[in-house]
Amino acid sequence: MTTIRFDVNDLGLRERFFDQLLFAALAALRDDTAPAWGMMSAQHMVEHLLWAFEISTGQAQTECAFPEAQCERLRAFLYDGRATPREFQNPLLASGLPPLRHAGAADAAAALRVAVDRFVRQAETRPATIRTHPIFGPIGVEEWARAHFKHCCHHLLQFGLISEDSADA
Repeated sequence: MTTIRFDVNDLGLRERFFDQLLFAALAALRDDTAPAWGMMSAQHMVEHLLWAFEISTGQAQTECAFPEAQCERLRAFLYDGRATPREFQNPLLASGLPPLRHAGAADAAAALRVAVDRFVRQAETRPATIRTHPIFGPIGVEEWARAHFKHCCHHLLQFGLISEDSADA
């Protein structure tokens, strides 16, 4: 099990997370790895993370589920030290999980690696880009990086790929 210090405000940690730590943790994931909570399979979880990175790079689009005034309040979560609650329900998944797109969790993880690298490159070359997040509304690269860090840690914890302490520290 990988240990990752949970500090969304540490830029260096977030950079290391996207470059190494996320994929070191995912290396232990198998197609039959069971979640500690929730309805996602291992492959669904990886494809769900992939979808979020695709939204942040413009490869996919989504609508925001909340009015702008509420989004402004929700964005404060991106800066605090709290982890995403275990049973948080994404409003866009209320009708169920989307169909799987890849042959297995390993193939999905390879696609996720490409998407994360694309996000990092776009963050470096187009730092002023704004894209719509399904919960936080239109946000920039810095806030997307914070959202991705919290989101990924939440799902790594869900599948026992990081320790509880690393998500609560």
